Amino acid sequence: MTKHGDLTGLLQAWSAGDAAALELLAPLVHQELREIARRMLANESRDGRWQPTDLLQETYLRLLDWRAVHWQNRLHFFATAARMMRRVLVDAARARRRIKRGEGIVPVPLDEIDVATPDPHVDLLALEEALESLAAVNARAAQIVELRFFGGCTVEETAEALDVSARTVTSEWNMARAWLLQRLSEGVEHAR
Repeated sequence: MTKHGDLTGLLQAWSAGDAAALELLAPLVHQELREIARRMLANESRDGRWQPTDLLQETYLRLLDWRAVHWQNRLHFFATAARMMRRVLVDAARARRRIKRGEGIVPVPLDEIDVATPDPHVDLLALEEALESLAAVNARAAQIVELRFFGGCTVEETAEALDVSARTVTSEWNMARAWLLQRLSEGVEHAR
């Protein structure tokens, strides 16, 4: 297993344009990225739209298209990858919504979420809209939700990634969950 510093060094070399670093990096990050994809898809509907491998491949394509990104460390990379995976799923959900014209929207009960994996009844589009609204009010709280909820990061990992204390992460995580619950509840009321 590689040390975090080795991974960070490879990420930074890749950022600098070193193609050989990318070849060394891919097998080192593959398993963790696959686990993030598996976690994200664990609660998706079982209609066969996405498999972890499919989500991972689409994420790889998006990561490879990014130019001039300067990876700070492994947490920065994995948080960005998790955000890209979320974007892939949100984009797919938006496409399905356009086709279905809004059918099947289910509210998100965020007050019951205690772990860093998505709830089985998450409406990704409603959550995405709520996260965008939260980011406009409190960007760091939105980042905390992305890292914890989508990225599967612990409080400590999130604190390290954002360069804040674990206490700040816990406080803002609780505030963000309450804020999102309120926002998503308002959306349910409008849908009725």
